[in-house]
Amino acid sequence: MSHHREPTVVGMVNFNAAEDAAALRAAMKGFGTDEQAIIDILTTRSNAQRQAISQAFTHEYGRDLIDDLKSELGGHFEDVIVALMMPPEEYLCKELHHCMSGMGTDEETLVEILCTRTKREIADIVEAYERLYDRPLAEHMCSETSGDFRRLLTLIVTGARQGARDEEGAPDHARAEEAAQALYDAGEAKWGTDEEIFNKILAHESFAQLQLIFEAYKGISGRTIEQAIKAEIGGELKDALSAIVECVESAPAWFATRLRKAMQGMGTDDRTLVRIIVSRAEIDLQAIKREYERLYDKTLESEVRGETSGDYKRALVALIGPA
Repeated sequence: MSHHREPTVVGMVNFNAAEDAAALRAAMKGFGTDEQAIIDILTTRSNAQRQAISQAFTHEYGRDLIDDLKSELGGHFEDVIVALMMPPEEYLCKELHHCMSGMGTDEETLVEILCTRTKREIADIVEAYERLYDRPLAEHMCSETSGDFRRLLTLIVTGARQGARDEEGAPDHARAEEAAQALYDAGEAKWGTDEEIFNKILAHESFAQLQLIFEAYKGISGRTIEQAIKAEIGGELKDALSAIVECVESAPAWFATRLRKAMQGMGTDDRTLVRIIVSRAEIDLQAIKREYERLYDKTLESEVRGETSGDYKRALVALIGPA
């Protein structure tokens, strides 16, 4: 599992927030908006740099940059730009809140955001959620989900702070063997599966520790943990546990399949497309591109170009970066 980052967006070396703020102000003043200038600036700055631009903009013009952008832009293009302007954990909170509001809950998005992030990232999201919505994430989630699926997500969210501390430690081989045996005993070795054991181990352990557990599991069982989950667990819980397992193996491959799904079939799932490209651009989008091409024999860029148009297309392609 590669822990080194493979971003497509790394930010500017000689960065000047005030200059960028002035250029954005100029792009939005007067007649017509210079969308290309907005794309060129915001897709090549890191999120931390964009936050600095936002502050400089308010300081210089007494205006809110996101509000100004919203009033000038529209459609999916606006969605990309606004997503870029939000701190990453706040953007993901907004997406979590949206997927639980209104009719029915979008379980796939819950899985995409909560089962694929490190404990540290989850801890940041949990903290931001309560600040933004004045309501604990765990409590909102509990009212929108049920059963073993709810229990798993709750464990992920409530264990995040503790887990972020554990993540610092080195993986422990002896503990991995014990956990693997517990998974085997809870699944294949008995009638009916004890989902609680699966939930506890997969929600609590760091990705590095899970990697060791899954290797040990294969030694004990002769089959992969993935095969066991597919054979013994159903429904939403299966998808959630599978997402964790696949992200332990390769998060970029998991996100590549999710992007593919967003672009297949009737109409594009633009919300998912924007969310993955924006939220992984500074983490592993370079690796996601590589996996996409390996899995589907097409470049991510060509597929995105085929599904989008105009400034929306230009912004996503800029974030994806050259092959």
